[in-house]
Amino acid sequence: MLKIIGRDTSSNVQKVLWVCGELDLPFNRVDLGGPFGGNDDPEYRAINPNGKVPTIIDGDFVLWESNACTRYLAGKYAAGTLYPNNLQVRSDAERWMDWQIATVSPTLVPVFWGMVRTAAKDRDLDAIEEARNKLSANIAIMDAHLANSTYFAGDEFTVGDIPLGITAYRWFNMEIDREPYENVQRWYDLLCQRPAFQKHIMKPMA
Repeated sequence: MLKIIGRDTSSNVQKVLWVCGELDLPFNRVDLGGPFGGNDDPEYRAINPNGKVPTIIDGDFVLWESNACTRYLAGKYAAGTLYPNNLQVRSDAERWMDWQIATVSPTLVPVFWGMVRTAAKDRDLDAIEEARNKLSANIAIMDAHLANSTYFAGDEFTVGDIPLGITAYRWFNMEIDREPYENVQRWYDLLCQRPAFQKHIMKPMA
């Protein structure tokens, strides 16, 4: 059985859990990271030298990096659907995955840490607002794209929607000002109807 190492409140672990939920793929998950610690245990570092989560173990195959894990599982178990066969559509989906982790995440993390993981009395509101503005600019890019596309890689839900869907959940559920991005709202409402999104993503943030 597939083994997933990492706490289920980690956004990166949630990418993998969401894929498994979409595919009804059984797995055994082990808590690690955050309040559970273990990131620096020698046994864990031996399989993931970064000490981050998630790590997946599929038989004798060990893989880390959340987007790589997401692509692997979708490619193995959902080729042609969640992981499109058409090279251009698949590359489009993967482009949005990479954009999320390289461009969007650095603007989300300061807002998330400031609003979710920092006590109200200790918040640097100016720094949070500066990061929120940068995050909002990225949400605007998403909104413009979704004006002409149901999902990020076309009319069907793919792996391209998963990392940004987790970003969107945080955007819509943190106590911050939000511009009325109607296309992102419409797309997010579709995600909220998916049972796997409800089960693995729509939970208290920590």
